[in-house]
Amino acid sequence: MAEEIRVRIAPSPTGKFHIGTARTALFNYLFAKKHGGQFIVRIEDTDRERNDDVYVKDIIDGLLWLGLGFDEGPPFHGVRATPSKVEEPEVGGQFGPYFQSERLDLYKPYVEQLLKEHLAYRCYCTAEELTKVREADQKKGLAPKYSGRCRDLTASEIDKFEREGRASVIRFRTEPRKVKFTDLIRDEVEFDAELFGDFVIVRSDGVPLFNLSNVIDDSLMKISHVLRGEEHLANAAKQIMLAEALRIAVPEFGHLPLIFNPDRTKMSKRRDPVSVSDDFRARGYLPEAMVNFMALLGWSGENDREIYTLSELVEEFELERVGKSPSIFDIEKLKWMNGYYIRNASIGEVASEAQNFITDKKLLQATLDKPDFYLETVVLVRDRLKTYAEIEEAIELFYTAPKYDAELLVAKKSTAKNAQLALVVAAQTLKQIETFSLDELEPSLRGAAASNQLTDGELLWAVRAALSGKAASPGCFELLGILNKDESLKRIATAIKKLKALKS
Repeated sequence: MAEEIRVRIAPSPTGKFHIGTARTALFNYLFAKKHGGQFIVRIEDTDRERNDDVYVKDIIDGLLWLGLGFDEGPPFHGVRATPSKVEEPEVGGQFGPYFQSERLDLYKPYVEQLLKEHLAYRCYCTAEELTKVREADQKKGLAPKYSGRCRDLTASEIDKFEREGRASVIRFRTEPRKVKFTDLIRDEVEFDAELFGDFVIVRSDGVPLFNLSNVIDDSLMKISHVLRGEEHLANAAKQIMLAEALRIAVPEFGHLPLIFNPDRTKMSKRRDPVSVSDDFRARGYLPEAMVNFMALLGWSGENDREIYTLSELVEEFELERVGKSPSIFDIEKLKWMNGYYIRNASIGEVASEAQNFITDKKLLQATLDKPDFYLETVVLVRDRLKTYAEIEEAIELFYTAPKYDAELLVAKKSTAKNAQLALVVAAQTLKQIETFSLDELEPSLRGAAASNQLTDGELLWAVRAALSGKAASPGCFELLGILNKDESLKRIATAIKKLKALKS
């Protein structure tokens, strides 16, 4: 292993911070911190048409929200991250700039070296010509690759194209060989370089493409390990050839397994939840739960353990425990895990964080006007929450009389007649109770049920449904205790009327 561990993520700001990129960032972070190394962020922003500073902010903000502070990274150019539990990292570093668009001059000597040593050449083929050849190859059943038409142009042919004003790209000259390397996750890997053909390394506008700029940047930034998604496996072979041609060091590679949906289809930006900010943070998932869940997308600890803090993950993480098979993104498991973290957070923290997800202005104001009552409601619903976004639906019953169908009041294996009797008996009993405490409520209601040949379930179900309007809610006694006597009797009276209307 290298003396100094330096790893990086190099996202493109052409879209929101993707869950796959976040998982890659997490694994790089864990590997670096495990070995006392450095975690670097480099923004690959050379796609001028699609880049947007909004996405730069989203990437940086997402990393900080997850708790993945970085040691070196880009200046934000006025794009600042929102407050986070992690201290905002100092921007920059000794190996900057950290925006690829600001490094273009650094690449020029390397390109000139490849051209001078005849390891690369200018290609003047037009898009139409390339399409025609590709379609012809497809008809023959051949894998698409460049034909090599411009590989050995004469000086006069080059001069002719230049006088015509033809645009040119620069291609790397690929020779027949096997590219072999040991991947830290996938073990021995081999590619036939002939299958790549002479691939483009510089666009016609002079901007280097991904494979060349990555090789140069990783060398200049002294990156020791490149940990990224399996979809880049073939790129590793191309980058090894480029690094060898430029006579620069090759980092160690580790390619993480793909992330699939439960039906084993690849996650899609269009139909699946993939944006850290929009699909998870904005929907009430906790960063601790996200980190824990993402860590298990490809890595596993010992003894099938599932709950880890970030510091525990740093302690336990080993690349040897990262699998090769695709990981399954199970949203139900994430919800379960998120619920676990909510249940283990303090009531004050849950109340404060969940309040940000109340969209109904009247309900929000009610929670602000009576904070103590709001805290009581959170105590009752916290254990049922899977995300903070569920808070509004969970507590609205405490502030507004519920709407529901009369059938809800009838317990399983009971009747509407018994449900009505249960509510009448409950109302009569509750009117006699001065203090709505559990010590008085429970024995009184259970006794009333037995005295009227009702089961506990018939009476308690009917009362709970009348108070909450839900099939699943806090228990009958908890609801009575928080709603108070007048509101409880009012709701029970409404339920009796519903049952009478149902019978008629």
